[in-house]
Amino acid sequence: MRVLGAGLVVIGALAAGCGGVGTDTTVAKPKVDTAAATRQAKAAKVAAAAKVKANELGQIPVIMFHRVVDKPTTQDDRTPAQFRSDLERLAKDGYVPVSAAEYTTGKIDIPAGKHAVVLTFDDSSPSQLTLDELGQPKQGTAVQILQDVAKRNPGFRAAATFYVTRDMFGKTAPEEQAQMLLWLKQNGFDIGNHTRDHHSLSGKPQKAVVDEIAAGQKLVTALDGAPPVTLALPYGNQPRKKDWARSGKSGDVAYNHAGVFLAGYTPAPAPYNKNFDPLGIPRIRAMDKKGDCAQFCSTAWLDWLNQNADQRYTSDGDPTTVAYPKFKAPFLRKDFTARALPY
Repeated sequence: MRVLGAGLVVIGALAAGCGGVGTDTTVAKPKVDTAAATRQAKAAKVAAAAKVKANELGQIPVIMFHRVVDKPTTQDDRTPAQFRSDLERLAKDGYVPVSAAEYTTGKIDIPAGKHAVVLTFDDSSPSQLTLDELGQPKQGTAVQILQDVAKRNPGFRAAATFYVTRDMFGKTAPEEQAQMLLWLKQNGFDIGNHTRDHHSLSGKPQKAVVDEIAAGQKLVTALDGAPPVTLALPYGNQPRKKDWARSGKSGDVAYNHAGVFLAGYTPAPAPYNKNFDPLGIPRIRAMDKKGDCAQFCSTAWLDWLNQNADQRYTSDGDPTTVAYPKFKAPFLRKDFTARALPY
């Protein structure tokens, strides 16, 4: 009996050992070093930004167009051939259009190594957009040419901002005006406020300034349903106090613009740069090198940016970061510190 009892004890011990700790074959998973993974991912982004010489604190040309007509009558007019040449030059030089809304709100999303450009159209001329009976832009209009150049140059976006007034692409009936804005919106274009009547705001009292801007806001919002993000000042003339152009209220209509555009002579700072002034964003007139434009219009400035590439906005391809050479760090706006990617 003693032997049998001892044997049972041995067997019990062996049985217990079959499922015990000594035979557990489970392999413990190694702990993930999240801090190291984060550092590695950031190092890869820094290397990628350095490779394309990203400079998202650089200058961005905001080009101002008006009519696109066969027989120009003012210095602001461009022929269809000139306008096509303007766009093809931008595509060749590595520019990608972004809207004024994307630019002023810091939502620039273009491929690595490319340069941002903002195309703006003032006064809502029929030469900018006229639709045929099938709802397509007519040949020779600015939108048709822009879409054609984008199609022929992959990566070059058909993106632009149209600053409209009560003379809405030659349409007078509200339904026709709404049709034009709806077409622009559905095709990826941006619509801005240019006031209702295109009167200069210079020297006017605050109420007159606010009433005119609010009327433009109401005009667009009633037809489009969305308030304009930006304003282009008629003739580039600022009111006595710049803040009046950015925000205000007239009756039941309020406006609050992310950016106010002038009609100046220089490229504009990137929205991430300390020099960016949302109350006075310069634009460049679309014109060839002649007269004053030998130095201050689009052709001259694009030549200058090509020759001074370190001054030009160049993307790192990541819209969540603001990449730039380390020595430019003092120019970063504090609002974008969390997105900074110096290299």
